[in-house]
Amino acid sequence: MAGRFTPRPAVTRTTVRGGEVAVPAPRPGRAATAGARERTYVPPGPLDLGLVLGPLRRGPGDPMFRTTPDGAVWRATRTPAGPGTLRVTAKGTAVHGEAWGPGADWLLEQLPAMLGDSDDPDAFEPRHRLVAASHRRRPGLRLTRTGLVLESLIPSILEQKVTTDEAYRAWRLLVRKYGEPAPGPCSDGMHVMPDARTWATIPSWEWHRAGVDDKRAATILRAVRVARRMEEAATMEPEAAMARLELIPGIGPWTSAETVQRSNGAPDAITVGDLHLPRIVGYALAGDRDADDAAMLGLLAPYAGQRHRAARFILLGGRTPPRRRPKMPRWDIGAL
Repeated sequence: MAGRFTPRPAVTRTTVRGGEVAVPAPRPGRAATAGARERTYVPPGPLDLGLVLGPLRRGPGDPMFRTTPDGAVWRATRTPAGPGTLRVTAKGTAVHGEAWGPGADWLLEQLPAMLGDSDDPDAFEPRHRLVAASHRRRPGLRLTRTGLVLESLIPSILEQKVTTDEAYRAWRLLVRKYGEPAPGPCSDGMHVMPDARTWATIPSWEWHRAGVDDKRAATILRAVRVARRMEEAATMEPEAAMARLELIPGIGPWTSAETVQRSNGAPDAITVGDLHLPRIVGYALAGDRDADDAAMLGLLAPYAGQRHRAARFILLGGRTPPRRRPKMPRWDIGAL
């Protein structure tokens, strides 16, 4: 078990998309912060904090997610009980959580699920050499289950049909302007995202300034108007949860899959309709740089029930097709 929390080396853009975040080595002997609620959790097997919690970060400047030099992962979020901040660190073979704010008890209660306690990594069997190598190098990958839908749904809507840089910028600007400072000793810019009512009252020109077009803004507004029904999806089976989300006009299979992967810890919720993923999977497994969704699903058929996990191992393997054209240009509609 020794060293199982050691972070991976420097990662590439593709492995970052696979949900890998570099977490500094923990510093021993840190005392608990005054006023914090605490909980210690012993995972049933290897656990890599950067891999498990990495998918929750929306870009390097995400106001709701941070890693610090002392080896901690900080997460600010809006729970059913109110705003809360969670600090997670590895201590030997255990994970120590500290939480602040009205949502502190809820966050600590959900800590095991967030760290993949309800996930079953042993159900996965590699079928390709690249997948097996990635699986062997990353035994600490478990699928997080946050139990929160809107915090994953809204940024996923922002990521529709734009570059990740544009989506991350919009998320960062909107959360910082309309969210609230995170509770606890993290006064260096961390924020909790706005509640549903606040999202619904953001003026149209502020969406424009953040670079969010009318279509995506309208989809978010439709979702937050039925926020309670959206949050209920976190307790449903992944297929039923995706169907619930897709009842909202503007939310399709891509957005629903990206959401339930995080909120429900869904191992089979493969993302379809993505610009890059089919080509990455096709190139990694069959040398097909022009693979479409149908080809990707055919290649992932041996992983039925675990296709999302397989895709993550493929992304973490870092084998991508060489570029044949420039990157998609970045447009700032807020400057128009």
